Amino acid sequence: MRTVLPLVLAALLASCATPAERAAQVEREVEQMITVYGPACEKLGYKDDTDQWRDCILRLNAQERYDRYSRMPTSTSCVGHRGFFHCTTF
Repeated sequence: MRTVLPLVLAALLASCATPAERAAQVEREVEQMITVYGPACEKLGYKDDTDQWRDCILRLNAQERYDRYSRMPTSTSCVGHRGFFHCTTF
């Protein structure tokens, strides 16, 4: 037990990202969004590197994330007896 606790703490501290690492991650995500959605926004008529073009990229990314994560699987469980049930859906 005494050796497990320091190992767990070390693993938790090793997994913490510094602000520079988080900024680099966000930059990579932005570059990926530009690569994926930039050409589509240009085809929609937005000029490259304008505020409207950037807004188009953000809206397309938000729509794609909404479509992906709004259809999460649900689970329903019911508890009770004959004549009375209480069902919960997650």
